Amino acid sequence: MSKMEILKRVKEDHIKFVSLQFTDVTGSVKSVDIPPARLKDALEDGVWFDGSSVEGFARVQESDMRLVLDPDTYAILPWSPAELKRARIFCDIYSPDGTPFPGDPRGILKRMLKEIDVRGWVFNIGPEPEFFLFKRNGSENIHPVPHDVGGYFDFSASDEAVVVRTELMEALETMGLDVEAGHHEVARGQHEIDFRFTDALQAADYVLTLKYTVKAIAAQHGLVASFMPKPIFGVNGSGMHCHQSLFTKDGQNLFFDNADEYKLSKMAYGFIAGQLKHARSLAAIVAPTINSYKRLVPGYEAPVYVGWAQINRSALIRIPRHMEGRDNSVRAELRFPDPSANPYLAFAAMLAAGLDGVENELACPEPLNNVNIWYMTPEERAARNITELPNSLADALRELDTNATLKNALGLQIYEAFRRAKWSEVEEYRTTVMDWEVKRYLETA
Repeated sequence: MSKMEILKRVKEDHIKFVSLQFTDVTGSVKSVDIPPARLKDALEDGVWFDGSSVEGFARVQESDMRLVLDPDTYAILPWSPAELKRARIFCDIYSPDGTPFPGDPRGILKRMLKEIDVRGWVFNIGPEPEFFLFKRNGSENIHPVPHDVGGYFDFSASDEAVVVRTELMEALETMGLDVEAGHHEVARGQHEIDFRFTDALQAADYVLTLKYTVKAIAAQHGLVASFMPKPIFGVNGSGMHCHQSLFTKDGQNLFFDNADEYKLSKMAYGFIAGQLKHARSLAAIVAPTINSYKRLVPGYEAPVYVGWAQINRSALIRIPRHMEGRDNSVRAELRFPDPSANPYLAFAAMLAAGLDGVENELACPEPLNNVNIWYMTPEERAARNITELPNSLADALRELDTNATLKNALGLQIYEAFRRAKWSEVEEYRTTVMDWEVKRYLETA
């Protein structure tokens, strides 16, 4: 939208406040609120703010930052009351000298996308964030109490969760997401809402939109929505499978080749090979929390081993079957990201890994069809050169430390800020005494 169009929309929509949104390096959404009367100046000159207190942004002596509004991301927050009706606009971060700030996660993804834009390519992603709806157990502490007892794709005419999920889908549609489906997932209280694939920047914006919309509307129902990767021991965790493809700007799927057994092009094979090559380092960015590695364990449908297949859901990358004549549906589904990731950094790193394979024409290993990798012995996996993902955030961070491709994609400032934040998380976890330890050792040690 033009500046005049957005000012007109804000007036017609009776907006009382506009939230200017961006993320810190960990993916937390930050917001600066302005009244509509300030919007014209904000669109023309941006909005200055102090970046010194934002994770990964700036030191105190370099704290002045400028928000540059992206008018195309305007959307009404449908849960806000009419008398305090609020809209949001995503922003890019600029330094005082007028250059894009190198610590802005959204800017990092835009920079990576420019590298393929000059080639006439578009990176499309269809993310599938899963989440749980919990009831509160007590006024202060939250312990997982699933909101319902449904299972995978279960339906009940009296299911409370259907009511909440339907309201969520309607809200997301009004905010611009092209919602394709919503359904109950495997675990009790677990859900998934899918939206149509789109270019990576818009997809990342949509992931953030989905997360805080789900949380806000769940809260209105007295529920807690959680995108924590593994909130309950012994049941499936929440992932964010990402369906990926490269297109030309005129809509041709560059991953499709009708002559190939799996309908994959040479470019697609290279992209897959690149992501497999960098998978152990990529884990730190797409599965970036201590809790992520309690999801990435055998037995709960989460991928653990590095390989690809067409029909094998135990593989890290899966190639979904496509119907004849639907060439644009050919894609590579990356299965180990989870919704705790900062989507801007995750998608930028995923693209960098895939491009490394394309540009260097990396050989793609043989597919792992018709085998369940989870049930293979270590010797059988070793014979097929099947490696596994790191089993902790600390191990993943050590892998990332050695990966020049992904570090270059993030840039020095983002990488160092991300590394600092994540090692702090590891150290806090390492020194915290858990309930499990007290229960096991208090009387026996």
